[in-house]
Amino acid sequence: MIDSGSVAWILVASALVLFMTPGLAFFYGGLVRGKNVISTIMYSFISMGVVSIIWLLWGYSLAFGTGPEDAVGFNNFIGNFDFLGFRDVSATEGDGIPDMLFAVFQMMFAIITPALITGAFAERFKFTTYLVFLVAWVTLVYAPICHWVWASDGWILGIGSVDFAGGTVVHINAAVAAIAAAYFVGRRRNVERGVEPHNVPFVILGAAILWVGWFGFNAGSGLAADGVAVNAFLVTNMAAAVAAVTWGLISYFHTGHMSAVGVASGAVAGLVAITPAAGNVGPMGSLGVGFGAGALCYVAVHLRHRLRIDDALEVFAVHGIGGIWGSIAVAIFAVGGVGLVDGEANLLWANFRAVVATIGYSLVATTVILLILDRIPGLGLRTGTWEEDIGLDLSQHGERAYVADGAD
Repeated sequence: MIDSGSVAWILVASALVLFMTPGLAFFYGGLVRGKNVISTIMYSFISMGVVSIIWLLWGYSLAFGTGPEDAVGFNNFIGNFDFLGFRDVSATEGDGIPDMLFAVFQMMFAIITPALITGAFAERFKFTTYLVFLVAWVTLVYAPICHWVWASDGWILGIGSVDFAGGTVVHINAAVAAIAAAYFVGRRRNVERGVEPHNVPFVILGAAILWVGWFGFNAGSGLAADGVAVNAFLVTNMAAAVAAVTWGLISYFHTGHMSAVGVASGAVAGLVAITPAAGNVGPMGSLGVGFGAGALCYVAVHLRHRLRIDDALEVFAVHGIGGIWGSIAVAIFAVGGVGLVDGEANLLWANFRAVVATIGYSLVATTVILLILDRIPGLGLRTGTWEEDIGLDLSQHGERAYVADGAD
């Protein structure tokens, strides 16, 4: 039952997905002020450590532990404790790839998802509280939604919804949590409409790493080295390309400049949008997905500035709107007689329900977690005024990213 070619490919895909998290760290790190770049990068980097431990000990079991076949009940909403500590997760047996390799591949998704949230509260969230937040959020929010969508007995999978690589599980889930965190943490001091990125090359580098890593994210999600992976690889690239060019052109006609940060953001928006659709749309459909992502996310960024919520790095505008559009777009452009282009609306209704359920649960559960953390003595969500003013690099980590020549 084990295919060596698929094993080799999913091992590579797992490494590519993990590599996305440092890419996100550079992307986010370049967008903040220089006094907060270490803290912003550390939010992502520490997730690689903390979430890996959670996933091994109990996260994978809660996400993918399943109940009796065809049973309806508690196991449709959350897993069980069958796989605690990867117990009975075989490195040699499975369907196409070993069960342990599937668990490893899914670990990489669990790592990057909470790291996405951090762009919303960058430059003001306490690092020690973030460590506790990671444990609580992956356990109580990510694992259940992952089970709904991808476990064999998950209720969202059961209604016929399609999320090939994480539009709901990863992007909408993280984006809704991000907007809740931004609201409860509050606005940054003395910041009205965002800040100028301190290192645009970091942003471009991070976006480029994300683009490359996303081939593992999407083309690996079929769990086989086959034609589905080839198609997913192509449409992932095309959606990113179209969204990047679309964002850049809209920016040029709107402002007279084609912003490098904007083009990079557009590419990420396209990657987000194609994620739920990569296994079900063809090359021409990916052009529509990419164009919609570039246009909608550009508008969302500019509309967000009219709100009082300080989503510092536009997590909801890019990942939330991109994820929602992608989840709807798969139902529009899906091939094989199941999309709106073929006159079928069942998938659209199923995916709409999945989007609404993800938004509702992530918003409520994340809000409860944040409110509790804010009231625990010694934690709290936000750094102090002095700590924020001197920058979180010094106040939270005791380090500076840049030291001038001759400085002490």
